[in-house]
Amino acid sequence: MSLTERLGEYVRACFTGLWIESHEHQDAITAISQLCREEEWRLAIWDIEQGLRVSGAETESGGSDPLAAIRAVNSLATPEGTSILILQNFHRFTQSAEIVQALAQQVLAGKQNRTFIVVLSPIVQIPVELEKLFVVLEHELPDREQLAEIATAIATEEGELPEGQEREQIFDAAVGLTRYEAEAAFSLSLVREGRLTAETLWEQKSQMLKKSGLLTLHRGVEDFNSLGGLTSLKTFTKRALLQPNRSNSKLRPRGVLMLSPPGCGKSQFCKTLGNEVGRPVLNLDVGSLMGSLVGQSEERTRKALQIIDAMAPCVLMIDEIEKAFAGVGNSGQTDSGVSARMFGAFLSWLNDHESDVFVVCTSNDITKLPPEFGRSERFDGIFFLDLPGRDQKDAIWQQYLTLFELDDNQRRPDDTNWTGAEIRSCCRLAGLLDVPLAQAAQNVVPVAVTAAESVERLRTWASGRCLDADRAGIYQWTGAKSGTRRKVNRNPSLN
Repeated sequence: MSLTERLGEYVRACFTGLWIESHEHQDAITAISQLCREEEWRLAIWDIEQGLRVSGAETESGGSDPLAAIRAVNSLATPEGTSILILQNFHRFTQSAEIVQALAQQVLAGKQNRTFIVVLSPIVQIPVELEKLFVVLEHELPDREQLAEIATAIATEEGELPEGQEREQIFDAAVGLTRYEAEAAFSLSLVREGRLTAETLWEQKSQMLKKSGLLTLHRGVEDFNSLGGLTSLKTFTKRALLQPNRSNSKLRPRGVLMLSPPGCGKSQFCKTLGNEVGRPVLNLDVGSLMGSLVGQSEERTRKALQIIDAMAPCVLMIDEIEKAFAGVGNSGQTDSGVSARMFGAFLSWLNDHESDVFVVCTSNDITKLPPEFGRSERFDGIFFLDLPGRDQKDAIWQQYLTLFELDDNQRRPDDTNWTGAEIRSCCRLAGLLDVPLAQAAQNVVPVAVTAAESVERLRTWASGRCLDADRAGIYQWTGAKSGTRRKVNRNPSLN
């Protein structure tokens, strides 16, 4: 339902206090003006720079005083008509007690003479005195059909707007931009390339995310060929994301949760997945959502989730999520419950979102997360990435020997219990120090040695609980069990 349709319903139902959240004020005003012309409603617009302007009047009807603007709406009232006053960026004035009182009185008085106050603002910042008097509406970002109209209006020459798959890629890249941003990105693409291209649009979208400070966009060139092993995980995710019935919202994939010791390729998998399935990879740093003001962290969380929904279809990456939401259980004693509320908002979104967002979370210790996080229908699967086997190690060695331009005929060091990150480190050090691999390996201490107890605990927990990332089926750990007791001879003389 469009903004004008929802606004029309609330006006007919006599909701006299309306707060519209929008970053595109001019488009919102144009839509509201069109609605008022169709319904024969009177319209006035106020902002701090131009003052009060009444639709149809040749001159301004008032000054820049916000209090006077609120009071002036009654002069627009007619016995049988409807009058609407739009207050642009009025959230800047709601810290004043006089403004808050005037708004409250006018919203109540509007029930009698059908005068409506519409606050147009990029954020929802309603004082507690007005919370029960205002209804919040959202001015959505343009959909693909609207983006196509903008693109067609700009790319007027033959060949400037591609057809087929390339055209769809352009609109995939444009989804999530405002109308103003999309128009500017289309124009820049024409100037730079002579035609519309997805690459220029991705560049502008990356700029948008940088300005928000909440998300980053990963645009690498790696694919699954640059990642050794993880055969079952690769097959599962590709089949889920490239299935033919993607249009059925009930069958849309949700995501995967990956558990492993550090250095086993979790983060690299997230980055390669996007290129493999043709989706952008958004990286959410939960720490960037934290704000210093009361309610700011929760607001940033909601805003980030809105941006993520607008960027669909995409892959959302949250690295080391157990650290991102650390302390959720003690949140009430440490941060007044902020972490718990942020975690709750994310869990609700994870369970209920209808956008085509594939969530990939990584963790080094899932036991630090609440049990409700990994329940069914939040993720399509929980995978355990164990230390790579012999075949996987051989592929990883070959990959990094080629990457760092090393002689692949030299003797390789003993890589027992090595991860992919440690193989890369050995190859990089060999190239950096100009020494053989065996000598470079003397500077590498595997995590399976430095954190042997943690690795053993992870394997024991994952056994029978997680899917195996390398082969189909449930992960089974056949090593020593953590519960095995050391046998003690009962003869005191022998102990």
